[in-house]
Amino acid sequence: MTEQFNQQQPGLTAGAVFYLFGATGDLAKRKLFPALFSLYKEGKLAEDFAVVGLARRPRTNEQFRSDLYESISEFCRYKPTDSELWNRFAQHFVYMSLDIHNPDGFRELNKLSGELDAKFGIPGNRLFYLALAPELFGPVSFNLREGGLLESKGWHRLVIEKPFGYDLPSAQLLNEQLSQVFREEEIYRIDHYLGKEMVQNIEVIRFANAFFEPLWNNKHIANVQITLSETVGVEDRGGYYDKSGALRDMGQNHMLQMLTMIAMEPPSRQHPEDIRDEKVKVLRSLRQFASSDDVRKNVIRGQYAEGSLRGKALPGYRQEDSVNPESTTETYFAAKVFVDNFRWAGVPFYIRTGKRLPVKTTEVVIEFKNAPDHVLFSRKSSLSPNLLVIRVNPMEGIYIKINAKRPGSDSEIQPVAMEFCQSCQIGINTPEAYETLIHDAVQGDSTYFTRWDEVAHAWTFVDKIAAAWRETSSDLQLYPAGSWGPKKSDTLLGEDGFFWWPVNGQDEDNVVWVTNSGK
Repeated sequence: MTEQFNQQQPGLTAGAVFYLFGATGDLAKRKLFPALFSLYKEGKLAEDFAVVGLARRPRTNEQFRSDLYESISEFCRYKPTDSELWNRFAQHFVYMSLDIHNPDGFRELNKLSGELDAKFGIPGNRLFYLALAPELFGPVSFNLREGGLLESKGWHRLVIEKPFGYDLPSAQLLNEQLSQVFREEEIYRIDHYLGKEMVQNIEVIRFANAFFEPLWNNKHIANVQITLSETVGVEDRGGYYDKSGALRDMGQNHMLQMLTMIAMEPPSRQHPEDIRDEKVKVLRSLRQFASSDDVRKNVIRGQYAEGSLRGKALPGYRQEDSVNPESTTETYFAAKVFVDNFRWAGVPFYIRTGKRLPVKTTEVVIEFKNAPDHVLFSRKSSLSPNLLVIRVNPMEGIYIKINAKRPGSDSEIQPVAMEFCQSCQIGINTPEAYETLIHDAVQGDSTYFTRWDEVAHAWTFVDKIAAAWRETSSDLQLYPAGSWGPKKSDTLLGEDGFFWWPVNGQDEDNVVWVTNSGK
């Protein structure tokens, strides 16, 4: 049995020392500190924990806690208004300036860890969160071992952020380094999209509803569309993004992970490894692109040029800070992919993601096959396909579109949309993805973290696209900032008789709404 079932207990009761490498960075400020405070506020984080903030710049404990307070005041869904609660929480946080290349600093950190164990009654458990560049994962891991931090009597877990490598060879090298120090079951590769409520809800929607699962196959589904659109540009990440691009930044992880959740088979048990086994089977079944021509036919790459959104002029990608003025890095890609197994054979999965698009949203659209032509109601009316839409972000919920008789007519048919808006009901108290994933990591539940073979298969698929793109830049399509990307992405679906369905925030004509959101 895996570590999860040996360590599982309700809430975050197995106290631990959290080591937050990169504690002065943006991720800690915007996501990690607020997540820890929310867990503490909700009683999911008991008093037997400590957080050690680690970075190069000097900070006193008081300065660190002041930064912590500002972070939570600005970004947390709970505000630190209860002074007694805040003081109890803040006393668990300490700061240490650390040169991650100096083993002596890690020995000092180990000494501090023993003091925190004694002070807060922590049973030697260690969670190392590396909010650092991937090239630092190996050196930090080696020095954790060298400094004695892996010799405590409790469990040891390593949480690492994407990107996990730049391609398959770099990912393999990185994994080899980590595997010299940590076992696979101790490595938690975080993809924050897997912590989102509606992504985790995909399993429940599919497997807990008898009227969905029997239809979840190529006999009844015409196509699947996954959209992850952003209105922002590269902002202050131009230097990083110009070396990465949309394919590596979003495609290799978020997009393929959501695809596996939609396409996976029911696991035999509600067990982390069984669930992850089924996701790996999907990645193994992805049809590989056979040639560069095959890539050009099925994958669209785009880059935003100057444009406007809601009346505001926007620069092109090549005008952004730290971006090469002659860059051919893609800020958009769309692809038609196939899962070649018995359930999905022949069903196209259309995926797209991009920056400087008109709407910020993450949605999955399942389009069902239409009723047969020239029979019954289809003789008099043009029937619209039934849709199931899973809305992940920023609105969370489910949208179903069916056909119904127009009131007062003889037999005229109109589309009717029924919507459940989860975020409208729960609102600001919806748990953030990082809260869920930190909670899971402390519990030893690896279900929504990516396993090494998932990473390897995803890179194998993506690397073939990247290799074809390296051969030429002539297929790079420019699109105006504020538009829906290159026109060629519409052709990708149009040649199959489909089109991109409107996402939340776009107008959809001739639809009657039945909704719980007050829309």
